[in-house]
Amino acid sequence: MQVQLNRQPTVNSFNALPVYFTMPSQATLNSLTSTLAGLQAAYSHGGDNVPAYANAGFVNPITAFMPVGNSIYHGWSNQLTRRLGNGLQFQGSYTWSHAIDDSTDALDSTVLAPRRPQDFQNLRMERASSLLDHRNRVVVSMIYDVPYFKNKNWFMKNIVGNWEVAPVYQYQTGQLVTPQSAVDSNLNGDSAPDRVMINANGTSNIGTDVTALKNSSGDTVAYLANNPAAKFVNAPKGTLPNAGRSLLTMNPIDDIDLTALKRFSLTERFNLEFSVRAFNILNHPQYVGGNISDVLPVNYGAGTIAGDLARTTAEPTSINFAQWSQAFSSNPRSLQLALKLTF
Repeated sequence: MQVQLNRQPTVNSFNALPVYFTMPSQATLNSLTSTLAGLQAAYSHGGDNVPAYANAGFVNPITAFMPVGNSIYHGWSNQLTRRLGNGLQFQGSYTWSHAIDDSTDALDSTVLAPRRPQDFQNLRMERASSLLDHRNRVVVSMIYDVPYFKNKNWFMKNIVGNWEVAPVYQYQTGQLVTPQSAVDSNLNGDSAPDRVMINANGTSNIGTDVTALKNSSGDTVAYLANNPAAKFVNAPKGTLPNAGRSLLTMNPIDDIDLTALKRFSLTERFNLEFSVRAFNILNHPQYVGGNISDVLPVNYGAGTIAGDLARTTAEPTSINFAQWSQAFSSNPRSLQLALKLTF
């Protein structure tokens, strides 16, 4: 797990500025004892430094990769197979699983989850469904080498017969995403991992920003959600984000690939094979943080144009929040034609 050993939040459960979903009275605001200015002053005077490190002279961030991460996997899998017979071969499998961890990404390889914990001194807050968690997965594949007309005359065998069809169906629960504020909410000097505020009565996949609320002295003491119906609320400076990880889900993989193949036996020596391969033949939109059936990396890391755009889909202040089509490929239908001569 990537942590910064000597950093701690200036904001805690006792001094955090509240986020309201309905406008409080001025008397309520005047009764609040913490102010944004006060918290920022405490931060500027070393409030984010762990005393034991600061007393030894270590005040600059110490970033380290520590062997403190945890993960656990539960899984149950079934498989049904029909061995090749009369030209037909079939295999189907179903897996239910749950992957839980506190440190999926430690190298900034994705913008779908932060690379560091929100609070380096409280790693228990990071435990949640892993970014790698795909609860349900179904794969059904079939190869059918059409047996008809194989022993007929040349015309029937090569023009009518010699067909092979191979469909593959995949269903997989969608990619998980962690909503992020992109703000140093808890004032620990690190804006990369700070998450959001959750409105328990809000509507899923709707995000909103906040407006600062001031007491009679003009100090910012709280915030008001701009859209009280939103479930995910930006956590501004001085607040303590209460959201966990992996709370958004992209579209599931719901994909049918199909290969149709035609063989021609030109002579005893020469054979011609023509095939059509259709990927995602039904053209289902599938917004995943990469490719559907590949483990090759995609350049969605932070700091790139694509990465910055993808990051906005996890930020509740953006118009792109939870709008996966704005940043990720839908993996649309594609066709491949192939011609092969063997001898």
